Amino acid sequence: MSEIKNLDNIRENINSVDSELLKLLAKRRQLSKDVVNSKIASDQPIRDTDRETELLSRIINAGKEFGLDSHYISKIFYDIIDDSVHLQQNHFQTSIFDNGTDVIRIAIQGIEGSYSSMAAKKFFAQFNKEIIFISKERFDEVATEVEEGRADFAMLPIENTTSGGINEVYDLLLHTTLSIIGEEKFRVKHCLVGSEKTTLGKLEIIFAHYQAAAQCNKFLATLPNVKIQYFADTALSVKEIKEKGKVEYGAIASEEAAKFFNLKIIQTEIANQPENYTRFLVCSRKTQIVDSRIPAKTSLVMATAHTAGSLLNALAVFSKYNINIEKLESRPIVGNPWEEMFYLDFEGNINSEKVKLLLDDLGIHTRFLKVLGCYPTKEVSKAALDFLATAANKKEVEKTIEPVKEVEKPKKASKPKSYKLASRDYKAEDTIIKVNDILIGGNNFVVIGGPCSVESHEQIFQCAQFAKENGTQILRGGCFKPRTSPYSFQGMGFDGLNELKSAGKKYEMPIITEVLSSEQVAEVALNSDIVQIGARNMQNFSLLKEVGRIHRPVMLKRGMMSSLDELLNAAEYILAHGNRQVILCERG
Repeated sequence: MSEIKNLDNIRENINSVDSELLKLLAKRRQLSKDVVNSKIASDQPIRDTDRETELLSRIINAGKEFGLDSHYISKIFYDIIDDSVHLQQNHFQTSIFDNGTDVIRIAIQGIEGSYSSMAAKKFFAQFNKEIIFISKERFDEVATEVEEGRADFAMLPIENTTSGGINEVYDLLLHTTLSIIGEEKFRVKHCLVGSEKTTLGKLEIIFAHYQAAAQCNKFLATLPNVKIQYFADTALSVKEIKEKGKVEYGAIASEEAAKFFNLKIIQTEIANQPENYTRFLVCSRKTQIVDSRIPAKTSLVMATAHTAGSLLNALAVFSKYNINIEKLESRPIVGNPWEEMFYLDFEGNINSEKVKLLLDDLGIHTRFLKVLGCYPTKEVSKAALDFLATAANKKEVEKTIEPVKEVEKPKKASKPKSYKLASRDYKAEDTIIKVNDILIGGNNFVVIGGPCSVESHEQIFQCAQFAKENGTQILRGGCFKPRTSPYSFQGMGFDGLNELKSAGKKYEMPIITEVLSSEQVAEVALNSDIVQIGARNMQNFSLLKEVGRIHRPVMLKRGMMSSLDELLNAAEYILAHGNRQVILCERG
């Protein structure tokens, strides 16, 4: 009995020590907030790695006097320093997350209890606001909720350490108007979940998201007689078990989802890799301006010419400016078989002079370039503890090292007053645009021909045959026609586009047709090899921005009575939104 009392006393003492630790941790956290206010006032950088190194060295030495292992001490204080750095970084970046209310609306794929919802809770915990989740079935629906203002932010999974990139999200980033403003790396702990009486031996069907199934395929291979039924979300699969209540059903999901629906965890840690992480992107309608004192990451998507060395030349730009690429992913270009779009994450702040120069240079070597966002990096580099890392030794060593001469920054090209990317000062070389096997630009002579408007199946096929037999290389035809009179023929619309596409396919000619509104762009770009902006729409700026976001060549016709300067400024709208494949055309 006395031994039990003694154990109880020890536990009470542990509880008392833990309470004191919590008070001290809270006090230290408050001091970190005071530090950031002081740094703001004195315009000092957030990180002081010399100070961190000295702190760790001093604490490790002090810990040894109490019999504490250096690994144990460093592990704890690395986490404390990591928290302090993130706390200070967040202080600089709160404005974009301040929507003027105590509530944040977050769109996610799936329902509460999913990994997306848990990652969102982790990321937004720092803002002390109530979270309302808007659940959608597809990733594009998640983005639409934010684009149309029904949600403040979107939480999108982009890659996993086991199953790799999530293709639907990569493809979505190309087309959405949202900007990446943050990232969260969340450890995914897959479990097998079932009802109270479910066992491995009773299982017949396992519900799983296809990504979760891929991440647990080694475990699933041990259950050869069990069928896998795919669900749109891990938490939805658990909800299905709850509603069905059958002992032969199981699901792959998180412990949190099992607890949320009050179900049993049959087996834990079933993923192929114990260290299984998913990286999530936080997206918003607003772009993020990252304080220069915060380590930042920039994401972009680009396409290069489909020629030898073009990708190498583009990537060499990063080496030129000594900027590290953290991630390089490729995705097929829809409509251009065997050509790829490249997604990159690199270290750097888009507002820094070096990154601005890099993007200028990169634009010369790409035919499409879109910055997806700039945001604080999630990783905090650990302070070193070796000989060279200590401040005193570092200063001594620095005395013996010859200073490296600073490389002279390349001079910026002189820019016209009103446009840059459309100028020969920016890119002196001719732009060559490849459409199938046809090269447009430079000394290449290309004939584009066809009827003003597509009026019937017979008409466009007869015109296509005549055009082909007389040397035409690209078939044109108007499917949407702007007319002076509202009673005039306005074109066959998308039915006409289908006829034009069929005629082009039969006579082996790429096609070009005009778009009149932003709503038509995506569908026309999917079916037409070149998108035309007519003379009447040369200064339709919302339309110019929209075609700037697609990866199709755009032929821009000079408007009636428009000057060359106005034409080039119209082209600048397209170029500035990422599309570097612009063909200028005189009207008449």
